[in-house]
Formats: sequence, C-alpha cells, structure tokens
Amino acid sequence: MNRKLLVSDARHFRVEYEINPYMHTAVQPEPGAAVAEHATIVAAHRAAGREIRTMHSAPECPDMVFTANAALVRGDCAVLGQPPPERKAEMSYFRDWLTRHGYDVLEAPYPFSGQGDALACGDLLLAGYGQRTDRRMHAVLAQELGYQVVPLRTVSTRWYDLDLAVAVIAPSRLLAYCPEALDAPSRERLHDLGMELIEVCVEEAERFALNLISDGSVVTMTRGAPRLAAALAAHGLRVVELETTELAKGGGGIRCTALTLDNPLPGEAS
Repeated sequence: MNRKLLVSDARHFRVEYEINPYMHTAVQPEPGAAVAEHATIVAAHRAAGREIRTMHSAPECPDMVFTANAALVRGDCAVLGQPPPERKAEMSYFRDWLTRHGYDVLEAPYPFSGQGDALACGDLLLAGYGQRTDRRMHAVLAQELGYQVVPLRTVSTRWYDLDLAVAVIAPSRLLAYCPEALDAPSRERLHDLGMELIEVCVEEAERFALNLISDGSVVTMTRGAPRLAAALAAHGLRVVELETTELAKGGGGIRCTALTLDNPLPGEAS
C-alpha cells in the first residue's frame, strides 16, 4: 500500500480563500520554501522505494498540490472528488490525467473529499463524513470500488477531512487516531475492527500528525509530533519526520499531497 503515488507540485500554492480553520489569506506561504518543502517530501517517498507519478499544477488552482482530494482509486477505477466550489477547477485536470493513464473515471454524485475522506485499509474503507463528504457517497464507493465501508464521523471543521483524524499504519493490524476528533459511535466502530489502535492527542493531531503516509514499513510524517513518532518507532516502523510549515498554511500535510494509486483489489488485500 502507498507504494505508487500521484503528486502535483507547489509552484502555484497560495492561500487565496479560507475553506478550513487553518487557512488565513493574511498568512501566505513563502513560494520558494513551499516548493522546497514539497520537493523534500517527494524525495523522501522515492528514498523509501515508492513510485512517484507527477502532474503539473495549474496557475488558477492554488490547492492543486493537495492531490489526495482528487479522487479515490482502486484498481483501474477512480471515483472523482466533488470538493468545495473554490477547488472545483482542479477536477478537470485530475479527470484528464486519470483518463489518459487508463483509469475508468466516475463522477461523484454528492459532495466528496476524495481520498481525504476515504482511507483504504485492505478491503475495508474508513469513510469520513460530517464535514465535506455526504454520507450517501459511502454506498457509491462500496458499489463502484467493492469496499466494505466503515463510516466515521468527524466532529468539527478542525477535522475537515478524515485524514486529519485517522491514519492507516498497517492494514488489518494497526491504526492511529485522535479520539476527540470522532463521535462516540465512530470510536466504537474503530474499536470493533479488532486492530491495535494508537491514540493521538489533540495537540499533535492539530499539527497534522495523522496526515501521514505509511507503506507498512516506513512512515513519512510531519515533524512536531514526538509522541506519535515514538509510538510508531516502538512498533518497529522506520519513521521519517519532515517539515510541513508552508503546506500547513493551506491546512494540509504529507498525506494531503499524494493520491494513492495502488490500493489493492478485492481479495488481494492482506
């Protein structure tokens, strides 16, 4: 999992609007630093042996660096995101890229934050709702992609996407999550999965600690979450901590910047 990733670039990254609590138009990323920060993340993926596919960002799309919201991909099928209006211009570029590379692209009939609210966990899909994704999308994802959906409701705009509240570390074995970010029924659903759970405090979660990428051996995560990093290392994982200071000004971290292209098909997941 997470061995084949689609990334864009940070050339046009800026805060042009405010669609999450972390964005403030008065606090702009420094362009050169943002490009360098993103390049370091991509280099870390390559150093971990991950295959990187790239696409150019468009000048009119300041958040295109956050490719995770573009779609949810499984096999050769991609369900396109339906983001807030401010980001809708991105979708035609992602649709074209996915189509050109052989994916069967389906439009989302309801608001859907793409992979940001849809975390593959083997044959399970941890599916967020309550903020940007309409819960009716869960049935669509189950039907079109063959997932068994586990609905998880985030409780405030601080957790505007599920990938700020939950992280898949090793499918069927290990998850990390912030209990305060989910409602009580959702916490119960996570516990009922029978996997080991690492609890992450609100302070680290708000610093995008859970917005990480794990391939089951190497975890690439934001610097500044020492308790989570130590817990992951205690599980025998190699932890790579990187700066995301500039990306955070747009409300995103490392997971936000990569769309997974290798989610296993039904029966292939361990």
